[in-house]
Amino acid sequence: MAAERIDKIYEDAVASGLIPGVSVIAGDRDGNILYRKSLGVSSLKEGRNSPPFNEDTVCAIASMSKLMTSVAVLRAVEEGKLDLDADIRPAHPEMGQHGIITGFNEETKEGIFEPDSTPITVRMLLSHTSGHEYDWLSQFLGQWRAARGEIPWSGPRVEDKSALPLIFKPGTKWAYGGGHDWAGKVVEVATGETLENFMRTRFWEPLGIQNDITFYPKENPSIKERLADFATLNEKGEPPATDFSQFDILFGGKDCLGGGGLFSSSRAYFQFLGAVFRRDPKLLTSASYEELFRPQLDADGEEALNAYLACSPIHTQFLCRGIPADVRKQWSFAGLVAKEGRDGWFSKGTTFWAGVSSVTWWMDHEAGHFGTAFVQILPPMHPPVIALHTEFEKGVWEISKGKK
Repeated sequence: MAAERIDKIYEDAVASGLIPGVSVIAGDRDGNILYRKSLGVSSLKEGRNSPPFNEDTVCAIASMSKLMTSVAVLRAVEEGKLDLDADIRPAHPEMGQHGIITGFNEETKEGIFEPDSTPITVRMLLSHTSGHEYDWLSQFLGQWRAARGEIPWSGPRVEDKSALPLIFKPGTKWAYGGGHDWAGKVVEVATGETLENFMRTRFWEPLGIQNDITFYPKENPSIKERLADFATLNEKGEPPATDFSQFDILFGGKDCLGGGGLFSSSRAYFQFLGAVFRRDPKLLTSASYEELFRPQLDADGEEALNAYLACSPIHTQFLCRGIPADVRKQWSFAGLVAKEGRDGWFSKGTTFWAGVSSVTWWMDHEAGHFGTAFVQILPPMHPPVIALHTEFEKGVWEISKGKK
């Protein structure tokens, strides 16, 4: 039976020390729970008394924040505060202020730049076509940061982390970067509210999850006491996991980081994910949901995306989420879109995304099921951990088919 098979893979993973703890939940379009499992502990820190890892455990969800930020942008558009296709650079002068970096002079330790004033739109930010790339993924940006004595993706503000040189003319290519961090800042400037307050009043309170999700977990005593600590595997990525509670996933961040700053319980995120999957009108209109899930890239953009995902083993590990390399991919505001299916796993048009600590989600629109998996383990997007979640997804596929 599929459920017993999923039970065993996670039980074995906890017993081996590959992960300290896990919480996974899957459901269908009709509101039924197809599978749920929580086991293990949420901390290996000495003195924390091995708190259980369950659906109330609060985890850093990293880039799974991006989906909620995309929904927030579309809500701000509905409220007349934003235009997806207006140039936002005038309101955010630090965005792209350095121009486009085209190389790095090793002798002078200086970047080589081209000036650029191409309009940048919110659509580009959410589609990763704005010219931004994370500095920890880019050779030139990494060299530029090092020459300035800076640590990649560090500092308290979005501007500290993401006011980087662009790596291409906006709208011409695809790269994974801080577009959603900027998009969150754009929402704040346009609405006059923090992203925390905007999400709380529009999404969290209507869904009843306001006590289980936040950008500021240590400022809420109830959430703080339920926070999972990070754990890490050895330098070869082998178990057993050890305590890594000193790891700061925000690298000094104090802003609401729309691209990777949320902390949530699996229960709360599952509830939000289900509302989006079922297109709950409490969050967005039907037209906005169409925009959320619609592939955003033209033929050149799609080619650039697929080439980028395959350009190095690190890119593939971090961004493909274990989806086979021969599956053609597109990008929507919600996340990665599979242009073809794999029988027994996912359908054509399934939307996916994940976060650095090997947290993941999917929405299979054709088969009618969705789910999420929560862990707090490094190295990032560790293939053996992602493989566990793949088996979870395949098991849910089987369970879902069995109910029809």
